[in-house]
Amino acid sequence: MQITNFEFKAKLNQPGLLEEKLKTLDPQFKGTDHQTDTYFNVPTGRLKLREGNIENALIYYERANDATAKASKILLYTHQPDPTLKQILVQTLGIKIIVDKIRKIYFVDNVKFHFDTVAELGTFIEVEAIDHDGSIGLVKLKEQCDYYKQFFQIPETDFVAFSYSDLLLRTNLPINV
Repeated sequence: MQITNFEFKAKLNQPGLLEEKLKTLDPQFKGTDHQTDTYFNVPTGRLKLREGNIENALIYYERANDATAKASKILLYTHQPDPTLKQILVQTLGIKIIVDKIRKIYFVDNVKFHFDTVAELGTFIEVEAIDHDGSIGLVKLKEQCDYYKQFFQIPETDFVAFSYSDLLLRTNLPINV
């Protein structure tokens, strides 16, 4: 399934405050997921196998490293957990890095909210305005992200440009380039 989304990520010093603010919008809570994202060596973009108790998917995506909201092109294959898939990927591509996180997942319409606690990195919010079938369009997705940036009143200095995998690979990488 090919998906387009517009998203932003920010470092949180007090994650409970933004989560409580989101709850004023009566979001749909999907649950808390312990996710292991195994990133593989690929020539372009990023390829990861997500293993969790809620979400399990093989995800390929291309996205710029910008601290502002940005568009992503995503190929998503959802599956039932199966160790053979991971074995094939490990043997053919090799592991680049593993990201271990606890993720609280909420939705308001087509917008997905993650409150993440990432091992070795800390706490973050990710907001993804998602278009599963091309019916929403990039302009509307960007408007949705802009709305939630204002809603949460996140300081520009807290926005994160890089994926968790990049931050872990380069521990000296500044968070908000």
